[in-house]
Amino acid sequence: MAVTTLVLTTAVGGLTAGAGSAFAAQPAAAERQSAGPYDNVTSGSTYGVGMIVSLNFRKAVRNKAAVDKAISFTTSDGSKVKGHWFGSYRVDFRPEKFWKPGTKVTVHYRLNNVQVSPGVYGGVDSDQTFTIGRDQRTTVDAAKHTMTTARGGKRVSSYPITAGKPGYDSWNGIMVISEKDEHVEMKSAPGAPKNEQYDVKDVPHALRLTDSGTYVHGNYWAVDSMGRSNVSHGCIGVQDVEHGSNSSNAGRFFRSSLVGDPVTVVNSDGGKVAPDNGLSGWNLGWSKW
Repeated sequence: MAVTTLVLTTAVGGLTAGAGSAFAAQPAAAERQSAGPYDNVTSGSTYGVGMIVSLNFRKAVRNKAAVDKAISFTTSDGSKVKGHWFGSYRVDFRPEKFWKPGTKVTVHYRLNNVQVSPGVYGGVDSDQTFTIGRDQRTTVDAAKHTMTTARGGKRVSSYPITAGKPGYDSWNGIMVISEKDEHVEMKSAPGAPKNEQYDVKDVPHALRLTDSGTYVHGNYWAVDSMGRSNVSHGCIGVQDVEHGSNSSNAGRFFRSSLVGDPVTVVNSDGGKVAPDNGLSGWNLGWSKW
């Protein structure tokens, strides 16, 4: 089901930059424009092994090289982190492979005095530290209508599910949980055919996977189809009750999950998810990253 566009929250707050600029001399502070960068991590939080740091700008970045020099990572296990630009407003960061459990990561932003475009400065110096939690990975097999979760390499659950139906097939590929919501409202896209329109006010246990609206979520209206057929509009529906229950399959999966946990969909008739659709950069090889 499609819903509102993903918003990567937590503003990174205030800076001093060490990187040089290819643009003109700096104007007085009162005359500066800020690019308004914001990212998707909260300092002190714990994330899953598939976590990708996504930094967004409210103004276009022309001097990407200066931004690259002004951002660095410190990792407790020495993991190398590299950035990849998606257009002029967004750069995502990840290691070559999934993070190791227990890794402590600090992102150093030194953008305050970096001129990212003529007359526009990065506007923030900040350090943000987070920790990688246990290793939990989930695989959805759209052909078998199952969702299997492993923790530390050992299977901990397997649930019947329903995935995207023909014409609304779920994306294949590695996606990452980017939001957890106890309840969300889901609406059909504007202009959807009359027989495909919907507005579910209270979808329980919603775990967002893509900007375009793919979720793993509790579903109480198509339980009979789970394990048998795909009837959703692209989401992964897991057994639940109206308003949600912690003891339902969806409730148990929701409570076991962290933002940053990878969810891989296989054997769907849909295409492969784009690497910039949510935190799906794991679908881009390291040599191209």
